[in-house]
Amino acid sequence: MATKQNSLSLKKIGDHEEIFVLRAQDASAPRSVILWIADNLHASDEKLRDAFECALRMRKHSKTKAAD
Repeated sequence: MATKQNSLSLKKIGDHEEIFVLRAQDASAPRSVILWIADNLHASDEKLRDAFECALRMRKHSKTKAAD
């Protein structure tokens, strides 16, 4: 589990910067991550690979539903 203390990405978030969270149970989450990848092909290979692997894990999530 990532926290602001142990995640390099989360540490970069400013105290008043808004963030948006996708949950694996949200049916649209994997597609949203893939769209993020397509819009961020300039990112490092590692970051893109991590995002893609996350999308794959989200697709395998046992319980998906519309976002709440």
